[in-house]
Amino acid sequence: MAVNLGGLRDIFKIPELSRRIFATLGFLALYRVGIHVPTPGINSASLADFFEKMKGTLFGMWDLFAGGALSQASVFALGIMPYITASIIIQMLVPVVPYLEKISKEEGEEGRRKIVQFTRYGTILIALIQSLGIAKVLEMPGNFGGIIMVDSPGWAFRIMTIITMTAGTTFIMWIGEQISEKGIGNGISLIIFAGILARSPGDVLKTLTLVKNKQMSIPLLIFIIIFAVAIVAGIILITQAQRRIPVQYAKRVIGRRIYGGQSTYVPLRVNQAGVIPIIFAVSIMQFPETISTFFLRGTESKFTEILSLFSLRNPLGMFVYAVLIIFFTYFYTAMTFNPNDMADNIKKQGGFVPGIKPGRTTADYFERIMSRIALPGGLFLAAIALLPMILERKLSLPFYFGGTSLLIVVGVALDTMGQLESHLLMRQYSGFIQKGKIKGRY
Repeated sequence: MAVNLGGLRDIFKIPELSRRIFATLGFLALYRVGIHVPTPGINSASLADFFEKMKGTLFGMWDLFAGGALSQASVFALGIMPYITASIIIQMLVPVVPYLEKISKEEGEEGRRKIVQFTRYGTILIALIQSLGIAKVLEMPGNFGGIIMVDSPGWAFRIMTIITMTAGTTFIMWIGEQISEKGIGNGISLIIFAGILARSPGDVLKTLTLVKNKQMSIPLLIFIIIFAVAIVAGIILITQAQRRIPVQYAKRVIGRRIYGGQSTYVPLRVNQAGVIPIIFAVSIMQFPETISTFFLRGTESKFTEILSLFSLRNPLGMFVYAVLIIFFTYFYTAMTFNPNDMADNIKKQGGFVPGIKPGRTTADYFERIMSRIALPGGLFLAAIALLPMILERKLSLPFYFGGTSLLIVVGVALDTMGQLESHLLMRQYSGFIQKGKIKGRY
């Protein structure tokens, strides 16, 4: 994959595309400013020290998705996670609730808007519950080794925290929707992307400091760099890999013109779900560790022992995490990939897959192929999420190296650059990414 600098210059020759880029940057800058606005009444310095010790756990991942806002106790402390959780719940309810299934299938764009509205209501409800939970947890010094996080606990503090953090999450949700509508790329993904990228300079500086203080050897640093480059290369390969299904279109004579008769293909992506399965799995896995870390700290019971087994520090927790990632890979692929619609569209246009009967048989064929290639995609995502954790413990690294963050950064960057290139090509400018043809063989 090579970069065409001429294509990069062409971006700013299109007024609409320039406006979209500056709108995206403006909304992301607004989000980053909000990260540093503190929630009143919280000792943010002590909370940041606590989260520094929690890196590599699910709390560290939650803070990662929040762009560091949770560890700073800012008004954006909940981040975009309530929206993601609400999206998971609504998407899982669509196939089982007749009303939701009806409006999603029969009402088209209007039905989609209703689903989005339900997701917004769910986001606010989840934010209200989570902000109350955070307020109550922060009031108890026993959760933080005796350190006082709130100077004036009580319902005044709780109500203020609920209002502030819920409003912050609602504002982030609005920013994400504005980016998707008026900017470039997926707004929610770009918000997470910006949060991770903003922390990268600090992580690099910490690493160089460790090397300078001889807390990390040069060979170990070189190994980490090589490992990171290998992960990035693997992410790009899997993200762009696709199984190409050949499609033949029959010739049609309309008047004196002949249409069709050419061969093309339907690209089925190996990683159809992107990074969404990891985010979904984190949302599920955070509950046992939240309960055991905060609400049951210092207590000994059979229940706490069972919950501790699902921590990512234990092999069982890692196994469950990997299984959830693979499950959500299949689940989200099934939600976003409709083989029946694809087969019907090909049939209506006079096309067919060689050797496969048009219609239902073609749909079954697409579904079978997609099920096969989803497995290596899910296994790859699980490996990306777990390998850095395993290496961190085996090598006793003094910091957390996250494959998930690399997956998000690379995936979102490729998706955004792809959308930029689409805008250029629609206006007859040359694209700025020159891609090699990568075919997944599964």
